Amino acid sequence: MKFLIAGYGSIGRRHLRNLQTLGEQEISLYRSRRSTLPEEEIASLPVDTDLAAALARRPDAVIISNPTALHLDVAIPAAEQGCAILLEKPIAHDLARIPELQAALRRGGAKLLVGFQFRFHPTLQQAAGLLADGAIGRVTSVRAHWGEYLPGWHPWEDYRQGYAARPDLGGGVILTLCHPFDYLRWLLGEYRVEWAAGGSLGLDLPVEDSAEVGLRFESGAAGTLHLDYLQQPAAHTLEVIGTQGTLRWNNADASLALYQAGGGGWRVIEAPEGFERNRLFLDEMRHFIAVAQGRAEPLCTLADGVRALELALSARAALKAL
Repeated sequence: MKFLIAGYGSIGRRHLRNLQTLGEQEISLYRSRRSTLPEEEIASLPVDTDLAAALARRPDAVIISNPTALHLDVAIPAAEQGCAILLEKPIAHDLARIPELQAALRRGGAKLLVGFQFRFHPTLQQAAGLLADGAIGRVTSVRAHWGEYLPGWHPWEDYRQGYAARPDLGGGVILTLCHPFDYLRWLLGEYRVEWAAGGSLGLDLPVEDSAEVGLRFESGAAGTLHLDYLQQPAAHTLEVIGTQGTLRWNNADASLALYQAGGGGWRVIEAPEGFERNRLFLDEMRHFIAVAQGRAEPLCTLADGVRALELALSARAALKAL
């Protein structure tokens, strides 16, 4: 298969390395050359700065990992050409061109996978099974929390110039750390945003660096989601409370703890031996290759990506309405 990677920031580099780990060698890049990463690793790869030239190489699959606001500039023509697409999250910075992408996919006949890699997390997958089986009874409340100090993400570059901090590139903590908007829906069903509070509170950025979001699930459960660019040390956790117990997931050690009423205390479910963060991306890439080859249907569809974006944008709108 022939792959095109659009964007060579940290996630583009990760996808490149994972493709190579999986034995894929026909890889080219489309990039602006504004990345701050060293280029020795890609010196032998074909590189285009013109999208038409990049697509003229007739890739079978396109991985879109450029800044959020530029995603659909690549996705729409790639879909028209019939390329399978791995589209990084969030799928866009607004909803304006989503119908254009949907139409292009219909015409080109391509499959699209949205890059919410937490769908591939082994203990979150176990949490999904436990919740589906009613292991903690009826869910009544949910708390998701993700705080991570933005200046520490990419120490080799000025965080104020990265896409996560720039409104013109689709930055802000709500869009950049939007994974919970997807996995909460995957785990617990549909919900709506009821309120949000926060803003640019700690880093003096032109985008929000903190947000507290109130949620209401169709099941009746209430929830909150906290996101920030400020917390040191980082913390990413999920707690689900039910009428017959509690689930607690901790991204730091990839563990899942289950308490069931009358069950004799907490049971801790560990991640598989040797688990580390890149496994999520590697398993996601394996799945994408299967999708591109017609051997699998996307686990996270464009419709899932659209719904996550709608929820994130409604949180941002609620925050701005204060």
